[in-house]
Amino acid sequence: MARPPVSLRALAAARGDEPADLLLRGGRILAPATREWVRADLAIADGVVVGWGHREAREVIDVDGAALAPGFVDAHMHLESSKMWISEYVKAVLPCGTTAVAADPHEIANVAGIEGIQALIEAAEKMPFTFGVAASSCVPESPFASAGAAFTVNEVRYLIEEFGAIGVAEVMNYPAVINGDPMFREIIAAAKWRKVDGHAPGLRGRQLDAYLAAGIESDHECFELDEAHEKRQKGMWVFLRQGSVCQDLVKLLPTVLNHGPTATSFCTDDREPDLLRDEGHINHCIRLAVEAGLNEIDALTIGSYYPAMYHNFFHLGSLGPGYQADVAVFDTLEGFRPSMVLQRGRVVARDGLILPDIVPPTTPPKSLYNRVNLHHLPTPAELTITPPPTGMANVIGVRSGSVRTTALQLNVNDATIDIARIAVVERHKATGRIGLGYVSGYGMKRGAIASTVAHDAHNIMVVGARDESGPRDMALAIARVAEIGGGQVVVVDGKIIAELPLPVCGLISDQPLEIVAAQVDTVVKAAHSIGITLIAPFMSLSFLGLSVIPDLRITDLGLIDVNLFERIEVNI
Repeated sequence: MARPPVSLRALAAARGDEPADLLLRGGRILAPATREWVRADLAIADGVVVGWGHREAREVIDVDGAALAPGFVDAHMHLESSKMWISEYVKAVLPCGTTAVAADPHEIANVAGIEGIQALIEAAEKMPFTFGVAASSCVPESPFASAGAAFTVNEVRYLIEEFGAIGVAEVMNYPAVINGDPMFREIIAAAKWRKVDGHAPGLRGRQLDAYLAAGIESDHECFELDEAHEKRQKGMWVFLRQGSVCQDLVKLLPTVLNHGPTATSFCTDDREPDLLRDEGHINHCIRLAVEAGLNEIDALTIGSYYPAMYHNFFHLGSLGPGYQADVAVFDTLEGFRPSMVLQRGRVVARDGLILPDIVPPTTPPKSLYNRVNLHHLPTPAELTITPPPTGMANVIGVRSGSVRTTALQLNVNDATIDIARIAVVERHKATGRIGLGYVSGYGMKRGAIASTVAHDAHNIMVVGARDESGPRDMALAIARVAEIGGGQVVVVDGKIIAELPLPVCGLISDQPLEIVAAQVDTVVKAAHSIGITLIAPFMSLSFLGLSVIPDLRITDLGLIDVNLFERIEVNI
């Protein structure tokens, strides 16, 4: 649908026949379509912009030359990755100038199905915020993942027709799409006029052609700059991502610097609470882009106008008359930290702080608690993998700042090589399945870490030291995350030294940002104390089970070669 018409009262205020509710006087307004600043007053009535220039108004705020930009829009994210419930998330990002997101709830869907998505949507409807929720298309993400729910085209249609989903969320099983899988053809067709988001890391050439021809329209997974450029050349929207682990914004930015901002947006995808607290949200993406050479107008436009255009948020992304009055006010653009934020014409934040009584409190339904369902607690023996006689094994190689892994073949008996144990324990259907393997790149000297956040099936994932103490600490870590109903735990020498409870589906805390961020700090510091060198060890761990990103992954079914899209043996 087109942007809805304003109320008769707002229309009268636009004509000047009635006073506006609010006048922001003395600012400079960003005009995204013409890429310029316009010095003018901004008049607001009934939650929408009604005009530029002087108007009579019931309230006047003199912004004294401040820059006025449309509220920011995150083009792709998962609320669950913030580890906070809806109300706490809104409190965290509104002061940063973000007033809307395009959310894929497939994390909670993989644990609790439609029930989980419905709970998020119902809580989101109460917020002073625009949550555009897309219909999760890959629950689970591939045949190699064991989730708590399984979606077909029926669930996708239901989310669109009954809950107003804005489109089809990232279609991660790109081999199925490329090969014309009938179910995915139906899922894509269910979007009709709505957008269909993609997930195609490293896809190039004919495979990319087929993926696009099948109906996919965007991607936030680009390994290389020339890959992003090819995707844009072929008409695909590219989202530049800056999350807690996936930080490819600056690397991919030259596609914008060299070829303009059209058909690009910023997204956070997976941003943890400590990064939200310390750096912000989309405003952080804008700051990084400007520091890397992008002009401020293009950066602000990529953070607001373009994502609103892509996701059919017809009422957002501009401060022209008739648009929703979501405004980020900047006394200075240095640092891109808003001095004031308005949502629907109401001041909701000042100087980085949410105002009192702006965000209504909401609590997760009790049915989403206690979602760790194990057949039994694994013993150290069950977590021990016997190396082959030659010592040579297929090993998952990881590195900081990227979710792509490397397929390594290493001698797991060689003590000079950085190798740790890894296991995945199924936690939804009490099957007792455990996948075992090896991982390199953690730098772990002792102990174990475990997490129920493990994209996207969210089984329990645990990494432990290679020596004989590893399986014992891994078993204790698994037992503890099960006991607390889900979360993240660090164990060393048979003792639990740090934990982050995530009792809502094993993904989300019911605590405020400050507490959750401090708990993240604690578990990360503890993980580093046992030798782990990765910047975000738990977020990195969570992606090792995502069986649609090359090269090697591991699930409860075993080691997965994503390039071959088949299960392979650990021992060579």
